[in-house]
Amino acid sequence: MKRILIVDDSALVRKQLREVVETMGGFEIDLAKNGKEAVEKALLKPYDVITMDINMPVMDGLAAVKEIMDKSPQPILMVSSLTHDQADTTIEALENGAVDYIGKPGTMNVGLRENQKDLEEKIIALSRIPKRRLISRPKMKMDNMRKVQKVDDTKFSSRDIKKIVLIGASTGGPGLIEKICSSLPSTFPHPICIVQHMPEQFTKSFAQRIGRASRLNVSEISEKEEIRPGHIYIAAGGADFHFGKKVSGTIVARLDNSDKGRFFQPSVDEMMLSAIKVFGADKIYAVLLTGIGDDGTEGMVEVKKGGGYTLGESEESATVYGMPKCAYDAGGVSEQLSFDEILKKIITFR
Repeated sequence: MKRILIVDDSALVRKQLREVVETMGGFEIDLAKNGKEAVEKALLKPYDVITMDINMPVMDGLAAVKEIMDKSPQPILMVSSLTHDQADTTIEALENGAVDYIGKPGTMNVGLRENQKDLEEKIIALSRIPKRRLISRPKMKMDNMRKVQKVDDTKFSSRDIKKIVLIGASTGGPGLIEKICSSLPSTFPHPICIVQHMPEQFTKSFAQRIGRASRLNVSEISEKEEIRPGHIYIAAGGADFHFGKKVSGTIVARLDNSDKGRFFQPSVDEMMLSAIKVFGADKIYAVLLTGIGDDGTEGMVEVKKGGGYTLGESEESATVYGMPKCAYDAGGVSEQLSFDEILKKIITFR
């Protein structure tokens, strides 16, 4: 039987989360009402999953995550109020080593029933992560990055685009995205468009943090923003990242928040399928990294079928071997490689 630790200063939230885990079965459940208790329990006997609140007395969730990940790395799921105020804090928890986050029941109209399926999937996925992956995977370290000179990409236009890089990621992805963006040279010649599954309250903060680490300009994509070579675009939460071509030939971003029945928005599939229509599959370099589910499979298959090049993260390095596995099994992956090998491929892509 696997073991889970539920950490929250609210007795009601502890009860709600416990009931969800009990209905799942297969877990021995422990509780903690603050970060200090959580650290003491986690260091005494490690857990397969820890759900961690952020704002707690005695020791908050950020400090608890840092201490646990420094001393005894364990899969931590942040339970966060999905508000602008907590966006920075939650992303900081990811910097400190937490794997993923989920909305707290009762906040921002997030009810337990609404996110129960998501919660169950994330708990199961995190419980399967080997400890060696938690130790070896890149963590976000934006606050320690030196200030870098930004490239002036305004001298380029969308008409200068020869190829485009599309990257999709979900659970376990933020640290990998930061590593890619901070490693790209100032001479990188292509636009990079990224879908990292995040709610709309988080993506602006995420883009700002990524921007501090990169030599290239980084922005959360906005409606009608021109797509330029040598620029990094982060898909905005709550809308799909599409591409449009004006009569003048200028290629711009389009944000579509209509319901297409996909589980995630922004969707990796939506970005890739839209890019095929505007650029043609043969101009696309598509990368699918760690994540739960199958988002990106359809897009990767179509890019590869149309003559584009597709890279999928291997089970060897993926924190959660879900999205890249589905794409590989469907025949949508030209090459399946570890993250380190994928990073080298992207950096040297010309």
